[in-house]
Amino acid sequence: MSETPNDDPRYHYNVIARALEIIDSEGPSLSLDDLAARLRMSPAHFQRVFSRWVGVSPKRYQQYLTLDLARRLLAERFTVLDTALEAGLSGSGRLHDLFLRWEAMSPGDFARAGEGLTIRWGLFPSPFGEALAMGTERGLCGLAFTAESGREEAMADLRARWPAADYVEDPAAIAPWVEAAFSQKGEAKLHLIGAPFQIKVWEALLSVPSGHVTTYSEIAQSIGSPRAVRAVGTAVGRNPVSWLIPCHRALRKSGGLGGYHWGLPVKRAMLAWEAARADSGAA
Repeated sequence: MSETPNDDPRYHYNVIARALEIIDSEGPSLSLDDLAARLRMSPAHFQRVFSRWVGVSPKRYQQYLTLDLARRLLAERFTVLDTALEAGLSGSGRLHDLFLRWEAMSPGDFARAGEGLTIRWGLFPSPFGEALAMGTERGLCGLAFTAESGREEAMADLRARWPAADYVEDPAAIAPWVEAAFSQKGEAKLHLIGAPFQIKVWEALLSVPSGHVTTYSEIAQSIGSPRAVRAVGTAVGRNPVSWLIPCHRALRKSGGLGGYHWGLPVKRAMLAWEAARADSGAA
């Protein structure tokens, strides 16, 4: 069994991803000793990795990895977005679990597909595997996760959104914003590059607190387009700044996870991570 300590967040996420697969196939009744053995780890090492990643023991964390997590979150932590928006939880200033300032590109600038923009990018470790981050001089404009899609596909996906921009590999230029995004310390800045309808949907997502969820229909209602549920789902899926604009907190009204642009295992891990931290008081 491998017992070598490893503080790389990508290593922790790989353990989580493998645990998800095993629990899906074996069921949540699998004992911790058996689960640790399947992961080729001792129970003690398994507990250290999980506790370091999320702040709770593996025994407690296991309940957050079950497939019915989405339904339980909808029943217990559903967020009414109209109330959140009226409370001033969107826009500049304190946004629930981190300091976040954002501004949107004008419709005219968006129509130019990034022409005249210099977008700097880099690869970074994160609690959910390797992240590809992109940013302009105003803030992060792209954040993708490569665990499921791979680096090349993630890069091609983000670049296709702003094909006329100039891209420069320069992780140091955006590193402070990326660190703020995952450490919840400092200030993360966003530069939202999208169509006006997409911006409205993403603004609504910014109102969903960590550890809580909402639905596509609730988002449609909150932006004044109650019949546009399908269009809202498309806009959620086109969110270029995963995690900071928390599209993983949007679920189907039925309690299903819905889709996730960077892979459903990543979405489930994010929801479980936030729910466990909220319950443990670590959020």
